[in-house]
Amino acid sequence: MAFSDNFSNPPREFTVIPFWFLNDDLNDEELRRQIDDFAAHGVYGFIPHARLGLPSSIPFMSERWLHFIRVCVEHAAEKQMLVYLYDEGMYPSGSCAGQVAAANPRYATRCLERQALGAGVGQDEEVVAEDEHWAYVHRRSMGRIRGVHFGTDDGEAGAPLSADLLNPESVDCFLHLVCDGYYAALERHFGTTVRGIFTDEPDLLGRGSLGDVRPWTWGLEGFLEDALGYDFRPHLGALWDEACPDAARYRADFERAVNRRLLDAYYARYGAWCEAHGVALTGHPAKAGDLAALAHFQLPGQDIVWRWIEPYKPNALEGEQSTTAKCALSAQRHYGRARNAVECFGAYGWEFTYDEMRWLTNWMLVRGVNLLIPHAFYYSLRGERRNERPPDVGPNSAWWESYEDYADYCRRLCWLLATGSHVCHFAILGGAERLPWCAAKALFQSQRDFNYLGRDTLLSDCAISATGVAIRDMAYRGLVIDGPEYVSPELLSRLKPLIDAGRVVAYGDPVPEVPQVAANAESLVAMLDGWGPPDVTASPKALGLRYIHVRHSDSDLYLFANEGPEAIDVDVRVAASGAGEWWDPQSAALLEDVPSNRLVLDPLTTRVLRFAR
Repeated sequence: MAFSDNFSNPPREFTVIPFWFLNDDLNDEELRRQIDDFAAHGVYGFIPHARLGLPSSIPFMSERWLHFIRVCVEHAAEKQMLVYLYDEGMYPSGSCAGQVAAANPRYATRCLERQALGAGVGQDEEVVAEDEHWAYVHRRSMGRIRGVHFGTDDGEAGAPLSADLLNPESVDCFLHLVCDGYYAALERHFGTTVRGIFTDEPDLLGRGSLGDVRPWTWGLEGFLEDALGYDFRPHLGALWDEACPDAARYRADFERAVNRRLLDAYYARYGAWCEAHGVALTGHPAKAGDLAALAHFQLPGQDIVWRWIEPYKPNALEGEQSTTAKCALSAQRHYGRARNAVECFGAYGWEFTYDEMRWLTNWMLVRGVNLLIPHAFYYSLRGERRNERPPDVGPNSAWWESYEDYADYCRRLCWLLATGSHVCHFAILGGAERLPWCAAKALFQSQRDFNYLGRDTLLSDCAISATGVAIRDMAYRGLVIDGPEYVSPELLSRLKPLIDAGRVVAYGDPVPEVPQVAANAESLVAMLDGWGPPDVTASPKALGLRYIHVRHSDSDLYLFANEGPEAIDVDVRVAASGAGEWWDPQSAALLEDVPSNRLVLDPLTTRVLRFAR
């Protein structure tokens, strides 16, 4: 099929997939009516999500709940729409609305609490270690999740107990109650209409847990010794007292080991279940930039909620939340996945505007996100339901009548981004659970695209030589280190051929054994350009201009977006050769008689520059 045909009407699988809050007394016909309404407005998939306001007569994963989910899935199948299941009632994931802890009280979330000596322990508690002043007691964290029935929200007596995600037995119980339950009810739709399962912000302590405690589980002391190579119990005080010798080291060791335990007990088990049943694990970890967890997702994701990212404000380029979109794309590319996803717009409030939605959409797309999960479409706004993490960005929004244009725009660009290979020459070093943003800001504002390479990935999965770093279909000319905390002696040894070739640069703070240091954005970009000609240059300088380059079998395609509040008018030069042509993603129209080197972008707009191959 010609580029123009696909660009005009891409396959439905690239549709937006909104959360659909099932938050009132449900009715078969009303469910079907709303699904039909979605399709009539260009939305060809959804995530049915049990949400606050669901009546107590429809418990999560009960036969009544599964009946309504079957109605949704079967109607979606008739309409050739897609469904991703949501795994909790409501969140964070892992407890099956308290049913895991009800099945076995030992499966409730656990913690380690520091108590005065001689305080004694209660039922279901144990002393892990003691020192001169304190006893370290393993006990329940008293954590909860948000429930779906009135009276079960945060701080309310009926809030369900959260479950212990560091305990493989607890996780297996959760997978049986939820995933096996859905599979038994919907087996014939798995892998066709049902494409995946969404897991949401798994939390080691639960919401509203005891204060000043640390994550723990049964037998964790043995796991820590095996993982770290030494008995951690004499060093437990370092988790509370910074004055302890080498406290920073022991805290880092503990965090690393607990994260590994979470990967093994929860994410690896969950990803294996999904792979065995022909669906994708999607959703997102609790923390932004958690690359290690995303290795177990068939469809890696992140989220943008609570106005963590806002138009024309510093948080769009600064802070850990600014790394989310690139984190999702980097996980896709480096773990060999087909797509990546971001949940977006949640809790931005009823004052959220269409222009803000457009800006955030472009912010994600130009960073390579290729599946958008709007939060949320509401089944009902009756009573207090309208005030639960608003806004409704779908049927109950002011822009619903024109939503099809927006949905088609998203589908068009998600197709473009998902079906091409990413052309990108630079990588920024990241950690297992966090990613830096200072160098990223400098590269964004200079039109130098990048991905994040996790330290573990560099150590195990990359081919490193004097000419660059290669992983799967990505080839990087060099590496930027944005902070010495991301390196280790083992990593520096692995990078030595690249360091000796002058293709590793420390940004800002020096890094031992890395002679190349860039003190500011200008010197960083100059060093990167010394490794090879840039993919894009813009003149005059345009701090608000963003781009991403993808290569299809028949085209080189550059998506440009204006993130600034002022119009952009620049001369733009790209590495692709030939006769370039400009396309408008909003209308899918070819723009006639526009020189390929002239880029004029109003705020909130994008353009695609295509070179036939």
